[in-house]
Amino acid sequence: MAYPRDVSIADAIKSYYKLPKTHRVHWSKARKDEVVRAVRDRAISFHEARERYLLSRSEFEQWEADYLAGGGDAAERMQDA
Repeated sequence: MAYPRDVSIADAIKSYYKLPKTHRVHWSKARKDEVVRAVRDRAISFHEARERYLLSRSEFEQWEADYLAGGGDAAERMQDA
């Protein structure tokens, strides 16, 4: 897959996750889950997520707990199979 010259590979990978550009969005469960999934998949670092979305550690941990309680990684593995 080719990317435009002005897009880095890192930015292209991040765009795969449909991450919001800033913290100024309505934080639906789907958006929170996408941020958690991107951090868990190491597409963005925990530090980058905290800075970009102005998250506290406890807030991110709650998002992650909600993600896992909803099936999180297990649900994704079933879709990939």
